[in-house]
Amino acid sequence: MPVPIRRLCVALTLCCALVAGATACGNTNAGAHAGTGKATAAALDERAATPSPTTPAERQKLAKTRFVANAGLAAGATYQWIVKPWKAGKFKKGAHGRKTALVKAGVAGLFTYNRLKAAERNAKGDPTLSKALAPLSKSIDNLRDLPAKLRGGDTNAANSFNDVINNVKDAGKGAGAPVKDKVPSASQLRSGS
Repeated sequence: MPVPIRRLCVALTLCCALVAGATACGNTNAGAHAGTGKATAAALDERAATPSPTTPAERQKLAKTRFVANAGLAAGATYQWIVKPWKAGKFKKGAHGRKTALVKAGVAGLFTYNRLKAAERNAKGDPTLSKALAPLSKSIDNLRDLPAKLRGGDTNAANSFNDVINNVKDAGKGAGAPVKDKVPSASQLRSGS
């Protein structure tokens, strides 16, 4: 079965381009130092394995940005699924939709704890934020048990979440990283991030 000349030319051109591309991406130091080929390859592998450091200013900017994002998600989840239902009286015995509100509050509580711990880790990248958030570390750790209390119907747990979120917002604002509520999506709540 004869193959048209055009197909042969296209196939030959593609093969040449692939071979030329593969040799162009090879080790440029392969023949440069005959006795140090292994040392050079090891040095290249080591440099490739470690990421290049960023400047302190970039790290600080990213730390504040990540802090604001994580704290904002925590604040949004707390307000949407804990504080609002709590103020509306959804957690009281006999209230319509109490079970659903408690389950949502429990999930939001776990999400809030997760995002506040992430925000606390992010704050360590910025000296000002780190100092501002240091006194709140214990309060954030105490939130770990509150989702179970929310599911149990303890209404003081909702107030504790609200207080910690407001303290984190104030600390962020004082450190030059104002936090705004950002309500997370359902998929973010499920995944915890």
